[in-house]
Amino acid sequence: MSAGSPSVPGALQAEPASRAGAGVGRQVWAAFRRILLDPPAAWLRRQSPAGRDAVLYALAATFAGLTIVVAGIALYRAWGEMAVGPYAGAAVVAFGTSWWQRRRQRAGAPPSRRVIVGLRLGAFGIALIGATLAPLTMEVIWRSEGNAAAHVQPEVLVVERAGVRVAAGQDPYRVIDRNGHILIHQSAEPVYELYYPYLPGMVIFGFSSGSKVEAQLTDARIQFLIVTFAVAAFALWRLKAPADRRVRSWQVLTALPTAALPLATGGDDMPVVALMLLGLVGLQRRRPYLAGLALGAASSLKFTAWPLAFLALWAALDRGGRRAAAWTAAGIVTVVVPVVVPFAASNPSAFVDNVIRFPLGLAGVASPAASPLPGHLIVSAFPGIHHIYVAVLVVGGAAALLIHLVRHPPRSAADVAVLTGWAMTVAILLAPATRVGYLLYPVDLFVFGWMLRRAHVPEPAGQADVETSNKRRLNGVVAAAVIGDTTTPASQ
Repeated sequence: MSAGSPSVPGALQAEPASRAGAGVGRQVWAAFRRILLDPPAAWLRRQSPAGRDAVLYALAATFAGLTIVVAGIALYRAWGEMAVGPYAGAAVVAFGTSWWQRRRQRAGAPPSRRVIVGLRLGAFGIALIGATLAPLTMEVIWRSEGNAAAHVQPEVLVVERAGVRVAAGQDPYRVIDRNGHILIHQSAEPVYELYYPYLPGMVIFGFSSGSKVEAQLTDARIQFLIVTFAVAAFALWRLKAPADRRVRSWQVLTALPTAALPLATGGDDMPVVALMLLGLVGLQRRRPYLAGLALGAASSLKFTAWPLAFLALWAALDRGGRRAAAWTAAGIVTVVVPVVVPFAASNPSAFVDNVIRFPLGLAGVASPAASPLPGHLIVSAFPGIHHIYVAVLVVGGAAALLIHLVRHPPRSAADVAVLTGWAMTVAILLAPATRVGYLLYPVDLFVFGWMLRRAHVPEPAGQADVETSNKRRLNGVVAAAVIGDTTTPASQ
């Protein structure tokens, strides 16, 4: 260093490489948002609610059309053929509503809000009935009249068989293979359908399959739909958020392809998503134990809810604004332990084979959930690294998440939803055996996070009590002044 150069502490001479990398990453993300995301977002904000409906239904129609052309599963193509028309019709109605509303506003005679709401509900009804309810109804009928496997996804059959076994007092988990050798030899269904890769709570959707009720009414997809709609409606009703944002979440959970396609063909993920929303609403409303119960219910169905249940502990607050992770954890444990532990303890090897080894592709039978995503392509190209790849993925992912939690812990329900969405996106893309359809989880979580950003957060109980007392005192002063009483409440 020359005599004239300023003295700089060594720690400040060069920014650490990790911080520099993070800074570059933030700059790249900021540029990506500014160039590709912000312009369409700004354009959408300028549209009326009906105009945004038109955009969503048009995109849904495009998705349904592409499904007809590119989907490799005939069941998906059949859904696309039934859904593309209703989505297009809903888009036309919504676009016409938006155009008519703008025209009337320019003429100085805007239409009544009731008329606009009625037209929007009409467009929603076309999409809901045409893309969700009608395809589901037809597939259920066709399944009962012909080849069942051609009109339902394997997960529905697996859930129903597990429900029948539990209703008969049997264990839903069986050891199918040992060291790559199949132990259960049969030809009634594919070997991979003998596995039950879900947690015990999912069997409740298959109980009715063993009853004497009409076969068409025992289809597990009907139970999936009813629970999803009921839980989502209750959660959105209890949330104080802008109406437009709640409407978008309802569309995503009922009528758009994120719900219509899975509900019509499979649907086992939709109750999980709805319960996850209910848990997030509980966090937002600062009801930590109730949030834990909802997340525990979701976590007793599928492991896909566990990331959200874990991350929710970081943002759980009670009505007084105090950290309440213990209460949320207690709610989760209240449901998960009595539902999962008895099954896991009664036959640990079968439980591990079904819910851990099989979904990770480590059992002797390959899972059909193997979309050509990066993780599956890697282990397919290098099958010898499968076990090592899974270990590195789990350890590396957990380490990266913990580092992020230390540096940027989530502070709100919206933060939890978005962080979980990103974590699940990475996990789905890199997992050795997963489906593209699982991306509905991060999509829904991003929508929930967007909605929760504008949702009401209850004031801490102490502060709310003070404000209530002040309002009452002010009302007393005003009343005394009006009636001419010189004795104010404060002096009484």
